[in-house]
Amino acid sequence: MKKILVSECLYGGRAVRYDGKNIPLTDKRFAGWKEEGRLVPICPEVFGGLPVPRADAQRVDDKVIARDGTDITQEYICGAKEALRLAQENSAAFAIMKQSSPSCGSRTIYDGSFTGQKISGQGVAAEMLRNAGFVVLSEDDLDEAEQMLARIIKEGGRQDG
Repeated sequence: MKKILVSECLYGGRAVRYDGKNIPLTDKRFAGWKEEGRLVPICPEVFGGLPVPRADAQRVDDKVIARDGTDITQEYICGAKEALRLAQENSAAFAIMKQSSPSCGSRTIYDGSFTGQKISGQGVAAEMLRNAGFVVLSEDDLDEAEQMLARIIKEGGRQDG
């Protein structure tokens, strides 16, 4: 079965976000993939050793800085490496990751000013996954994800069963 890597905060279950909450997707397609066992939940921040809850953080160029000014780049890199390992181990077809996250943002991230302003950019894990050849989508791209999965299953034939 072709697997989909997914941000754990979107998957639901244990709380992993910086604020101790989750924002699970309720889309029927996503729920179906979850029920099939197709989703591989990941949280690069938790993989990197960061606690829940934790100070919010934003990506500034090649660094990730917590609101209190602490440089937590290495934790993000460590977590991104684990996310990549799981993507490779599970031969993930693609990833659905939380938009604007300093780890998972696929098109936008916060600008580093902690004022709520967003800029074009990607999170540390999303960038690492893309650099390794994985397609990274966001929770806003479920139509594209559905089409991509259908195409992959069609091309793969029985391999998906």
